[in-house]
Amino acid sequence: MLRIEDIYKSFGEFMAVDGAELTVGKGELVAVIGPNGAGKTTLFNLISGQLKPDRGKVIFMDEDITNLPPYQICKKGIARSFQIVNIFHRLTVFENVQVAVLSQQRRSNRFFHPAQNIAVEETNRILENVGLLDNAWHIAGSLSHGDRRILEIAIALGNDPMLLVLDEPTAGMSPEETSATMSLVKRLADERGLTLLFCEHDMDVVFSIAQSIMVMHQGRTLIQGKPEDVRRNEEVVQAYLGGE
Repeated sequence: MLRIEDIYKSFGEFMAVDGAELTVGKGELVAVIGPNGAGKTTLFNLISGQLKPDRGKVIFMDEDITNLPPYQICKKGIARSFQIVNIFHRLTVFENVQVAVLSQQRRSNRFFHPAQNIAVEETNRILENVGLLDNAWHIAGSLSHGDRRILEIAIALGNDPMLLVLDEPTAGMSPEETSATMSLVKRLADERGLTLLFCEHDMDVVFSIAQSIMVMHQGRTLIQGKPEDVRRNEEVVQAYLGGE
């Protein structure tokens, strides 16, 4: 479904992504791991169009999307969350997800139709799926940190993606919240037939749910493979896993 080919991105003299390679098969749950500063978020920004590579390609569903803007990439079926929570804090929880649904259905420019009556069923279905239906009419900014993270995932689901890209979806959560959130994400992927690409620092979570793991170090791909192969790789152990 997704293929990253020999991609580079520098900021001045700093090479953030240095010839990285990545493959994501349809229906796979793929994790990207690596130390802080390894280039993971920059890679995700290249995939979703927030950044343009210096060279290399992003191939999605056999189409080169390397230079497309983010909104076109989203329309093609890639939705993402961000390392820093990215929601409409002053809108209700319902409205946050409804905006995404209306945009995906190309109904966001129908100025003379009352918005509160559009896409209600689909919006409520998503909120129920993620466990936020009871909070539908709460102001989004009043939610707990964990629920704001889950709302961002719900917004991404409102775009009806084929590939869901999650950049540290559990950042700032307790171990219990992390486990519950990633269990939710796995369930949503299974139920909706989603392909999932995610970055996560909790190695127990990564190795328990990922079917394939790509390890980044200094902007490069050290390895991509099955969890057991990654765990045994000496270069990965020295660079990241700390001698496990």
